Amino acid sequence: MIRALSTLTSEAVDSTRVTDSVTLDYDARFIRRKGLQTDGGNRILVDLAQTMSLNEGDALQLEDGCLITVRAAPEPLLQVTGPHLVRLAWHVGNRHTPCQILDDHLLIRQDKVIATMLTHLGATLVPVQAPFVPEGGAYGHGRTHSHEHGKTLNGGDHDHGHSHGDGHAHDHGHSHSHSHDN
Repeated sequence: MIRALSTLTSEAVDSTRVTDSVTLDYDARFIRRKGLQTDGGNRILVDLAQTMSLNEGDALQLEDGCLITVRAAPEPLLQVTGPHLVRLAWHVGNRHTPCQILDDHLLIRQDKVIATMLTHLGATLVPVQAPFVPEGGAYGHGRTHSHEHGKTLNGGDHDHGHSHGDGHAHDHGHSHSHSHDN
């Protein structure tokens, strides 16, 4: 089995070196070490130094220099429409929910709690099957909840809760580091 040891962003992919593709859903595109079958039927072992979030059009670089492009697989989503789409997008983002933003609608993964919230806000929700390519985080591409703001003065991270604008603070049990440098 040939190994994929590195990745390239879609902008850096040389199409003349592409020999195959792999179609993965959103969860499967968050990868470090895993055996995969390509769309052409070949087996590869992804063996990256660190966990990566792969996007549509990125590529896995094999040991022999060939590239396997990444395609987003269709998966069950909710298409969100309604008045004040920007307001709806803000509420989705405020819940740290991955979201694909299009001109006239949003796409989110199926989630009963988020769906109920959006319905109460006046959204129309339609179940769809589509590739899911959400926006990257505010601090670069990748998962929206995998962000780091820097280290504290002593180099450590600190935990904190979040306020979600509903008058209640919530501790989600995750940490963020914040820079306190001037």
